[in-house]
Amino acid sequence: MKPIVYQVFTRLFGNRNTTCKENGSLKENGVGKMNDFDAATLKLIKNMGVTHVWYTGVIRHASQTDYSMQGIPCQHAEVVKGKAGSPYAITDYYDIDPDLAVDVDKRMQEFEALIERTHQAGLKVIMDFVPNHVAREYKSICKPKGVKDLGEGDDTNMHFSIQNNFYYLWGQPLDLKEVRAGRTIEDTTPKGELQLFHSIVNEPYEEKPARATGNDQFSACPSCNDWYETVKLNYGIDYCDAGGRSEHFNPIPDTWNKMTDILLFWAAKGVDAFRCDMAEMVPATFWFWATDKVKFRYPDIKFIGEVYNPAEYRNYIGAGFDWLYDKVGMYDCIRDVICGHRRAGDITAQWQATDDIRQHMLYFLENHDEQRVASDFFAGNARKGIPGHLVSVLLQKNPYMLYAGQEYGERGMDKEGFSGVDGRTTIFDYWCVDTLRRGYFDRRKRTKEEKELQALYQQIMLMANKEKAVCEGDTFDLMYVNQHLADRQFSFLRKAGKELLLIVANFSDEKKAIDVFLPAHAFDALDIPETEITATDLLSKETLKIVLRADSPVHMDVQPWSGRVYKMKF
Repeated sequence: MKPIVYQVFTRLFGNRNTTCKENGSLKENGVGKMNDFDAATLKLIKNMGVTHVWYTGVIRHASQTDYSMQGIPCQHAEVVKGKAGSPYAITDYYDIDPDLAVDVDKRMQEFEALIERTHQAGLKVIMDFVPNHVAREYKSICKPKGVKDLGEGDDTNMHFSIQNNFYYLWGQPLDLKEVRAGRTIEDTTPKGELQLFHSIVNEPYEEKPARATGNDQFSACPSCNDWYETVKLNYGIDYCDAGGRSEHFNPIPDTWNKMTDILLFWAAKGVDAFRCDMAEMVPATFWFWATDKVKFRYPDIKFIGEVYNPAEYRNYIGAGFDWLYDKVGMYDCIRDVICGHRRAGDITAQWQATDDIRQHMLYFLENHDEQRVASDFFAGNARKGIPGHLVSVLLQKNPYMLYAGQEYGERGMDKEGFSGVDGRTTIFDYWCVDTLRRGYFDRRKRTKEEKELQALYQQIMLMANKEKAVCEGDTFDLMYVNQHLADRQFSFLRKAGKELLLIVANFSDEKKAIDVFLPAHAFDALDIPETEITATDLLSKETLKIVLRADSPVHMDVQPWSGRVYKMKF
């Protein structure tokens, strides 16, 4: 089974309130709920070929919404980004975000019911684990009896201690003057993207002594570009040792035990996988220790790592990670190919760089951190993403991830509040994503273009597990004998048993008549017979008579921003 992950930003997905007031409150703009993922909605998701749903942002995080009547501590607005807050500034690892519950007092029961519904729909559940940092005002009100809170026993007079959960700055108070100033900074991207940083509060936030900021800033005065709303967790690394960075893993740091207990808590509720935020900012030694303990009790559970340094990929796989983001390799390359900044033939080098760990690499074209394909900052047209989707889904047996709304051409060009017009869908604000509202909750209002795009995405993803050649077969890259195509086309074979797929992705904005050469080596490596055969394009259902001969071409026409998936059965 080839894993197909569908990422949903839970707070936004089911929201049908179309007010969309910039910087609006929950009361003004509304919010999606876990209950929006009912049986019918989950069926629509599964019918796209999805195997896993990643419910992003379900653990309670810092927010400017007041739930004090329900006994939930309020958060200081100065250390919350946006009205809704970042889902990666966790305030209680043992709690569920109250925004997502119909009945706030029963929010954990509603999450447990969501897990059950998802499983009944034949889907697996992925949730975030945020190991590197927490919200500045982290305080667990839901921790199990006998569990000590993060920082509860820390010696705040020590910059570093193996038993401390945080890093302290020797009595210096936190200084947020740069954040308080509030200003607009012009981004350095070619489009001149604007990012708005602001904080309007009556009383300043106080923290004495200051703690290190989540993005490894060991300063009492973080900038507005830092993750100033978070504090760094201590896994036994002294970053400010007199001799430089030093590791202290014996005895086991206190944070290791606490964070592993959190993983076991959620695994016991039936979570099938953890997407581990900024996993490479936490030492691989911890992951080896923690994943071993979790997988001993839950052997089928998966760990997905956000690791951006290719030099560290194999270390983190060795430490227990099942899948890693292929961001700086495959994602960056395909994005550049779509935008015309690189040749399609460069895709070959990306899969070759991770060929020994290919089953571990998670391909994607969008996620909550990246710009939408259809945005003005990326391709400007959702259809231009189709050849990239085709390659990402069909090239290997490894997992693929789709971000909710991508299949409907969501552009991410709204100015939501804390998030400006940046080509991304906000993770900080209360908002309604119009394409998702139509796609799942008001389907009669879908546009013709949205229906066609979604059908293409679905068609390709369904091949991932319907076609044996994709989910089980071998891959043969054809580009080394097809350099005449390498500028805007990419071609490869997939074969399992007596089924062969000849796949061509056309990144050009023009219809192309092309010859794809099949080398003798492919016939030998995949055991392909030389014969005449009728092939059917799984995308268009058109047929083509092919003469399969070593070192001979197959002639075909390919539509712009599309492809061919010719299937042959011997």
